[in-house]
Amino acid sequence: MSIDLTLSGARVLGANGWQDALHIADGRVVDTPRAKTVRLDGWLVLPGIIDAHGDGFERHVAPRRGALRDMASGLQSVEAELAANGITTAMLAQFWSWEGGMRGPEAATRLCAGLAEHQTLGTDMRVQLRLEANMLDSYAEAEALIARHAIRYVVFNDHLPHAALAAGKRPKRLTGQALKAGVNPEKYLARMQDLHARRGEVPAAQAALAARLAAREITLGSHDDSAPDARRAARKIGLSVSEFPETLDTAAEARVGGDRVVMGAPNVMRGASHEGKVSARDVIAAGLCDALASDYHYPAPRHAAAYLAAGMGWAAAWALLSEGPARVLGLSDRGTLAPGLRADAVVVHPDTAQIGATIAGGRITHMTGAVAVALLAA
Repeated sequence: MSIDLTLSGARVLGANGWQDALHIADGRVVDTPRAKTVRLDGWLVLPGIIDAHGDGFERHVAPRRGALRDMASGLQSVEAELAANGITTAMLAQFWSWEGGMRGPEAATRLCAGLAEHQTLGTDMRVQLRLEANMLDSYAEAEALIARHAIRYVVFNDHLPHAALAAGKRPKRLTGQALKAGVNPEKYLARMQDLHARRGEVPAAQAALAARLAAREITLGSHDDSAPDARRAARKIGLSVSEFPETLDTAAEARVGGDRVVMGAPNVMRGASHEGKVSARDVIAAGLCDALASDYHYPAPRHAAAYLAAGMGWAAAWALLSEGPARVLGLSDRGTLAPGLRADAVVVHPDTAQIGATIAGGRITHMTGAVAVALLAA
């Protein structure tokens, strides 16, 4: 049930800067005070977090092979964690990959089906399909899934260890990955070798698929662009989002070409990529980052914003979690707290980044502590 309230006393980050109240009715931000008012002195009221890329859901829908067969229960847990971290729109970054297991086509199909039946509390959960570019023989199947479930964001990956395969070496961690996917290691290696052998066919097939998806106005991106020339090649076939570019020059190339750049919030907290790539802090400082994503840890965006706010202020830091991702994903109905837009808001303590409450589509999806007491008393 949508709330009909005015939130006052807090510092509210509106579309035109800080204001002293937020009015919510019928699932939207409105410009007239409501009959009921809740005071939230000492708190910030900020736009709901839009997470453009996160795979933290995997631990809920597949904690161990065979341990959870009820997708509904897993998705309920996903939504609870998202809400507890102020996320009101979440792109669930689901692989369509030769890696199998939770990253295989069967898992993607199952997640999409489960999400279609999920009875949400208010959080807008959507699938971002991470399509392995070398999966040539299943392009048609992936494309059918995209159409069937109206997937609006597709990112191309290439996780094949080409250097090792080209050298005739056994890739690192192969046995563990194979067993995790439930595949004999030798068959797993053969699968990788077969895909690697057809790498020359990928550019043309990928470009053709990208063109078909772009014709349906689907947002397209590339993942882990390694260098400026990789970003230029991705742009040439219509991949306008660069997820986690690996160097500062690559992020700069994206900006020059008018592309959007998404960086990982955990990278901000660590001060560096866990794989030794460019620091998200440096990309942000250079003005090259459009959005921060949870990547693999849902609490990271709010904590990254709190860290950045010390230097750039809450408004600029939080824009990387709300307004910026909305532009990346083409979501014109959210991202700011402006009258007429979807009432997605999060109540945040400025000192601790604690989430006092999350409101998604005008519905309370999470509340705790003093904020919960105030809301329940209204």
